[in-house]
Amino acid sequence: MKILTEEQILLFKTFIQEHDFFLITGHKDPDGDVISSCLGIAAIMEKSGKPYQLLSAGPFKRQEIRSKEPLFSQTMRFLSQDERNRTGLIIADCSEFSRLGEIEGDFKGLDTFILDHHKTAGQPDGCKSIIDPSAPATSCIIQMLYEGIIGRLDKAVAKELFFGMSTDTGFFRFLTEDSAEVFRASARLVEAGANPRATYDEITGGKPYLTRKLLGKLLEQAEVFCGGKLIVTYETMEDTRKYGAEGRDSDMLYQLLLSTEGVEAVVFVRQETDNTCTAGFRSKDRVDVSAVAASFGGGGHKNASGMSVEGKLNTLIPEICKKFARIL
Repeated sequence: MKILTEEQILLFKTFIQEHDFFLITGHKDPDGDVISSCLGIAAIMEKSGKPYQLLSAGPFKRQEIRSKEPLFSQTMRFLSQDERNRTGLIIADCSEFSRLGEIEGDFKGLDTFILDHHKTAGQPDGCKSIIDPSAPATSCIIQMLYEGIIGRLDKAVAKELFFGMSTDTGFFRFLTEDSAEVFRASARLVEAGANPRATYDEITGGKPYLTRKLLGKLLEQAEVFCGGKLIVTYETMEDTRKYGAEGRDSDMLYQLLLSTEGVEAVVFVRQETDNTCTAGFRSKDRVDVSAVAASFGGGGHKNASGMSVEGKLNTLIPEICKKFARIL
């Protein structure tokens, strides 16, 4: 992970100074990193004496972030034209306005700053940004901004940022030998009061019983492709109706399937509606799944990406397998 330069920190600090009010948001279907990043940005605003509103399209499906939902709104507060001129929009953990989801309000024309770490992130015209794919989580970028602008971390923000960092790194499982700076940053969070054991329990515990049944169903439906290098599983709309959509444990699913001998990549496709599917891709080190996701209009990281597309399971899965056959 690269350390933010003084110029990058000054760029964000100046953005804060230039505005009187802030809208803070991130991608739809939030995960721990985007929620912690937004709350970390909010902490910077509070320390800077700047009012703000937290926005998220939701839904807050993940058990570990559900308690944070009341802090966010789906409706942007009304702003007069004069207020809009003095308002800054900060987008965390994504760079595409389309990925913000359905938030009631008009972001058009707002001065915008993007904070992201995704490899496939692009920068919309006219937006300021700090986009660093070397950071394993956007929360890491927020930590460096907090330390550079505010200074010493307090316990509340340390716990929040450690949570975000832990979710996106698979509790540090996805880090490699070039991650020393990440561990130094996480050590500062622990020194400030973040509790690794409590964070792990918060992320992995409290799963509804039916999610265990669904996990078994998804493992049963898994099939091997590409000479044993690819495993694909799927969730039908009937599966969702039977087992529910709350507290899904896709992280455990990926972990179990990737641990299979010879497997280099895993695909999980879910039929969301009659005509739309979402898909998640995970891989071991050498396989770049972001390229496959991007070919369908999705994106993400080299080893963890996803997409949302029109289609049905029976036609989409063969298309995905063809893409993977070219890189495995």
